[in-house]
Amino acid sequence: MRGRLRRPAAALAGLLALGAAATGCGIRPTSVPVDAGPAPSRVPCTVPANAVSPQFEGVTVQVYLVCGAQLVTAQRSVRTPQTQGAADRVRFAQALLDELSAKPSGDEKDAGYTTEVPAPLTVMVARAGDPAGTLRLSRNPQDLSALALSQVVCTYADNAPAAPGSDQVVLGGPGEDPARGYTCTAEMKSRPGNVPTLGEIPSPGRS
Repeated sequence: MRGRLRRPAAALAGLLALGAAATGCGIRPTSVPVDAGPAPSRVPCTVPANAVSPQFEGVTVQVYLVCGAQLVTAQRSVRTPQTQGAADRVRFAQALLDELSAKPSGDEKDAGYTTEVPAPLTVMVARAGDPAGTLRLSRNPQDLSALALSQVVCTYADNAPAAPGSDQVVLGGPGEDPARGYTCTAEMKSRPGNVPTLGEIPSPGRS
């Protein structure tokens, strides 16, 4: 019996010695699990192809949203003007702007898409003496955030440039400030937080 009693006592002494050694090393033993928080996750920035469904019959266009600190494209279905007059161009530009300012869909939100374009934001006709292809906004382009302005510039560059075959967009505000040309570049798409690139100021002309 004495031999049997000595073994548990020796085992207990060994555990106490290990605990003392751990305390001596600055490690405080605990039986409570430590919650380090959820593991970091990465958004895919990709919407499943079968999740895109046009709201009505129209032309499918690409608009630029923000995801992962970059500009990414999203498909939208918008109505196109029947003619190519200045008023029809303004209506088409407004439809694009409405898509930019709308909240991302559920699938886009799950993929990490956001938008910085504020609402309401409207497009107005160009003024006399404005460069050809000018689009004037209800807010000065310089008053928009760099992200929002990059979204607008790249979306217009792809769908409603100042001239056919051009990648330049001419924007102005509601005041008397002259319109300016903006160019959508690869750097703007990868780093939209920077100030959008100013293109050459177009020559005045009727838009």
